[in-house]
Amino acid sequence: MIDDLHEDPPRSNRAEVRNPLLALPATKRLAALPPETREIVCDLLEEIRIDAFARADNAWRKSKPPLAAYWRAVSTYSGHVRKAIRRIARES
Repeated sequence: MIDDLHEDPPRSNRAEVRNPLLALPATKRLAALPPETREIVCDLLEEIRIDAFARADNAWRKSKPPLAAYWRAVSTYSGHVRKAIRRIARES
């Protein structure tokens, strides 16, 4: 029998819960840049994300977990900022 009182609540589907960077004023300022500039920033963030992900993988293979965690965080936040810029720009 499942105890209904102790079930974990479902994770929110709200965008700002899944990507907290959407709530930051600076993200809105980035999204307000001219489209050409915004596209360059997004391209650079994607390059950072890809490079950081590769560095995290390499650090993990070399048994350097703290460095792997650092680069994985850089990769994740780069991707989140990029997606936040695009999402806010689309909604504007």
